Amino acid sequence: MASKLYTDDVSLVVVLLDVNPFFWGGALKKTTTTTTNSPSVLSFSNFLNHVLPFLNSILLLNQLNQVVVIASGANTCGYIYDSSETNTSEAGVGGSGRMPDLCERVLGSLEEFVVNDQRTGWGADPTAANAASGMLSGSLSLALCYIQRVVRGGLLHPQPRILCVQGSPDGPEQYVAVMNSIFSAQRSMVPIDSCVIGVQHSAFLQQASYITGGVYLKPQQLDGLFQYLSMVFATDLHSRNFIQLPKPVGVDFRASCFCHKKTIDMGYVCSVCLSIFCKQHKKCSTCGSEFNHPHLEPISTSEQK
Repeated sequence: MASKLYTDDVSLVVVLLDVNPFFWGGALKKTTTTTTNSPSVLSFSNFLNHVLPFLNSILLLNQLNQVVVIASGANTCGYIYDSSETNTSEAGVGGSGRMPDLCERVLGSLEEFVVNDQRTGWGADPTAANAASGMLSGSLSLALCYIQRVVRGGLLHPQPRILCVQGSPDGPEQYVAVMNSIFSAQRSMVPIDSCVIGVQHSAFLQQASYITGGVYLKPQQLDGLFQYLSMVFATDLHSRNFIQLPKPVGVDFRASCFCHKKTIDMGYVCSVCLSIFCKQHKKCSTCGSEFNHPHLEPISTSEQK
């Protein structure tokens, strides 16, 4: 069996795009109701105008670079683009024809994905629409599976990393699945970069970037999103040893309870399966272990003597 070719400047970048219609629908309402051009509001079409040139720039940095795009919707997630499947004859000589082919493939697959994601949805529930979060856990799992398949097969061993472009709020019900993916990425030495374009910071992505050694960034001016992406997240892992990248000011390490799926500061932990609860329970809902709650009796005066 031929040995693998290890390179320090060839990158495999798996980009997780947040296409949650609930998030982008809210951004569209803010855009239409705002009279002034607010840098904190970005429409979905303008978002793609920043992301697509960034994906093409990664391919132009090295002809061996590979880009995979995974869409994260409200109900499903799936692959929408893989640069390794692009026909070189269609791409043109020297990669000059990659950009039109990339845009056509991404937009076509994205339109089909949104339609399928809407079909598998829960319907027009306004309460769910206001609090819907993207399928971050599923997208991370797909990304890690793809990276393992590329690393274990083939002659080229690129430097893999994951870039999460997230706008939707964190879903506490996905806490366990997201943390499992984070620890799997840490064990596989796959950095998770995070670019948060939502209003609030993402505690999940803060922990993901901190634990895996990635970069966490929340751009202040969304109208310059392409500049943030190209200057920070286009850098390969080898070059990051020689440049100074943004560092997060603080990381939110709070966990979500398993009973109500809420973020808590203090809670109760099962000594068997390490499940976290916000209140005392007689039995663990995860592993079934029964908890003993002995009541301490007051010490009598005779026993004190």
